[in-house]
Amino acid sequence: MSFNTFGKIFRFTTWGESHGPAIGCVVDGCPPNIAISERDIQIELNKRRPGQSKFTTQRKEDDKVNILSGVFEGKTTGTPISMIIYNKDMKSRDYETIKNKFRPGHADYTYFKKYGIRDYRGGGRQSARETAARVAAGAIAKKVLEKKIGLKYKVIGAVTQLGILGCDISNWNDKFISRNPFFCPDKKILKLWEKYLLSIRKAGSSCGAVIELRAKGIPLGLGAPIYSKLDMDLAAAMMSINAVKGVNVGSGMNSAQLTGEQNSDEIFQTRKSTKFKSNNAGGILGGISTGQEIIISFAVKPTSSILKSRKTIDKFGKNTSISVKGRHDPCVGIRAVPIGEAMMHCVILDHYLMNVAQCSA
Repeated sequence: MSFNTFGKIFRFTTWGESHGPAIGCVVDGCPPNIAISERDIQIELNKRRPGQSKFTTQRKEDDKVNILSGVFEGKTTGTPISMIIYNKDMKSRDYETIKNKFRPGHADYTYFKKYGIRDYRGGGRQSARETAARVAAGAIAKKVLEKKIGLKYKVIGAVTQLGILGCDISNWNDKFISRNPFFCPDKKILKLWEKYLLSIRKAGSSCGAVIELRAKGIPLGLGAPIYSKLDMDLAAAMMSINAVKGVNVGSGMNSAQLTGEQNSDEIFQTRKSTKFKSNNAGGILGGISTGQEIIISFAVKPTSSILKSRKTIDKFGKNTSISVKGRHDPCVGIRAVPIGEAMMHCVILDHYLMNVAQCSA
């Protein structure tokens, strides 16, 4: 399987399977002398760790990370940073009875047809378990950016829609996001979301979600205007996350409903700086950051592993049906929030380093 590496200058390669002995990643292109510890990485991993509430999968993984290389006396050396996370709570027997069946909505069918073999245990390489390694890489990118840009740099994500229930983003509260299991920014909708998702889980089904990411403190000028647009690479990063089926930048798809005067973000000069009256562009114009807040949102489809019986075929080409038992998120989008944050850190750092290389002379 090719293409397990992401990034241009700041790159990471992930490895491992859902029910294998471990997962991990190798980060390359990280600048030297960045203070980093396993604790810094663990803080981010804990955000996506399974089994933390009744609203996510009950698989119990502590996701404890070990740094194997690239860090000496608490600082990065500029050499590859290798990290490993051991899997501990695998129940491969849950998949024995369906190992010859293709789960609808999953990549079982395409993987098998492409490679002629697949790891049926929890989806193997196609499992969202792989994303823990991305979060570890994102934690390193975050530390680099905080040093290079300063503590004004911040990326925060939240679930803004759960299934059919959207929240009021005018009630967005950064502090509340980290205080509830939904990464919900709107306190007023939380109880309704809880009731809704519990009913979805009880029915043996699942629902999707929309996640919004906001990046603050971004320097003006990141991105290249043709084949490495900042928004292009951010969209690719989000689309690489399991179950993501759509991405918006700023007003995104809603831009098609606006007039030219509504959509264009008017510019004005104050005594000290240039300002924009709005941010429909999501902080990016012509593939280059404007210095405004970067706003990205992405849609995550409903979890495909559900208890309700669905029609499918097996690997012998026979019609059959399937009900997927085991421990699954009723809404996989909830735990996609820290993954989206991590991918945004990685893309922004990559573009920051490219910009320094080209424009710092």
